[in-house]
Amino acid sequence: MRTRPRGIIAAAATPIAEDLTVDGSRLIVHLRRLLELGCDGINLLGTTGEATSLPLDARIDTMCDVRNAGLPVERFLVGTGAAALEDAVALTSAAHELGFGGALLLPPFYYKGIDTAGLVAYVAELVRRVGRPDLALYLYHFPALSGIPWTLETLTELKTRFPATIKGLKDSSGDLDYSRQAAQRIEDFDVFPSAEGALTAPDASLFAGCISATANITAPLASAGWHAHEPALRSAKIGAAARLRDAFTSLPLIAAVKETLAGLYSDVTWHRLLPPLRPLSVDESTKLSSALAATEFESVQAIFAKLS
Repeated sequence: MRTRPRGIIAAAATPIAEDLTVDGSRLIVHLRRLLELGCDGINLLGTTGEATSLPLDARIDTMCDVRNAGLPVERFLVGTGAAALEDAVALTSAAHELGFGGALLLPPFYYKGIDTAGLVAYVAELVRRVGRPDLALYLYHFPALSGIPWTLETLTELKTRFPATIKGLKDSSGDLDYSRQAAQRIEDFDVFPSAEGALTAPDASLFAGCISATANITAPLASAGWHAHEPALRSAKIGAAARLRDAFTSLPLIAAVKETLAGLYSDVTWHRLLPPLRPLSVDESTKLSSALAATEFESVQAIFAKLS
């Protein structure tokens, strides 16, 4: 039986080479660093990883590279969502066969207004085509980008239909009430909000952890908080991670995360994004620097420096 990932999971950023392909060597270094910094798991090839801007073969090749590097892929969730069913099947099958801890599935994101019956039929066909009884499938709720929600009704129906396959949810909606209801209503269902601050909520014990873009930066703080036995220490460390996350909220998130990584690694390659995304402007970069300076970012810089 595969171990179900829990705790602080970084939605890993993907370094991009000059020819706009995945820079595999830098990616492997970064993934190792995230684990060294305390991440319990990693979300590979998600939104922060710019996966939907990559071709199908590049996504599968990246999975293979990560597995062949000897990383503990059982602690990884892989984004396998695609507009075309057959692409999602190929990605999900590859993630399973390579031993990853689970596949994180966006709804098919071109046609809008898809109802519960349509989404259940889509997932049912994907599960049938993958054809593995031990498939671990996590649903990715990000309606601001996908345009299609995994409603509570749909989640309940899918868990009822596929109780052994549907393992949980990443909620990037920012709606903690939705996360709470999903965790409370559905048994044996791991819910991961996308912001570190959710782990200081009064009912944070409902959640299996968080899957966060800013965990690329906050990992040492968030991990120390998640694993703290004393409530005061947990609150202090998670609070510091949440304040650091807040520095990114008014900026293009992926570009801001990658700019920060460029500084932490002293490596300008990390500034590069796949079109149509772009690096931060000069004004945005200045705003980010000022916001980070008002947080505990200096402590994170010191930890990165020790591991370099």
